[in-house]
Amino acid sequence: MKKLIVLFGLTLFFSATTYAQKFGFIDSDYILENIPAFTAAQDQLDQLSKQYQKELENMHAEIEQMYKNFQSESVLLSEDMKRKREDVIITKEKDYKELQRKYFGPNGDLFKKRQALVKPIQDDIFNAVQELANDGGYAVIFDKAGGNTMLFTNPKFDLSDQVLQKLGYKN
Repeated sequence: MKKLIVLFGLTLFFSATTYAQKFGFIDSDYILENIPAFTAAQDQLDQLSKQYQKELENMHAEIEQMYKNFQSESVLLSEDMKRKREDVIITKEKDYKELQRKYFGPNGDLFKKRQALVKPIQDDIFNAVQELANDGGYAVIFDKAGGNTMLFTNPKFDLSDQVLQKLGYKN
């Protein structure tokens, strides 16, 4: 509901203040789907993610096995031995959580790899859109991908194919 109110407010603002302004929109998902480098980057990131996930699953299974062994053998162990085994399991759990953060955290390896592979493509798209806006005299170019902020879009104002052409791709 808030999005609808904001969109309505923006529409009123732009229509009241800019009669001769041109508006357009793009579909960044469509553009990215038509760029082979992006598809290759996504495949590479998916493989890396699966590799990291498998490593973490193996480590978790090892921790689970250590815990099961500890539970079954705890009756036979002295207090000192129990404490040592618990410390080993706790250390292994900490290592697991640290590795999980290292791979999948906000500044983890997967994020950094995504930045290295995808950000240049996104920057190229942004530059092409900006150039298209300047060349075509557009005041605003919206992106209809990834949200419900566009209630209706007329295909004649869709600039996605023009962005792809600026980037050197055929639709």
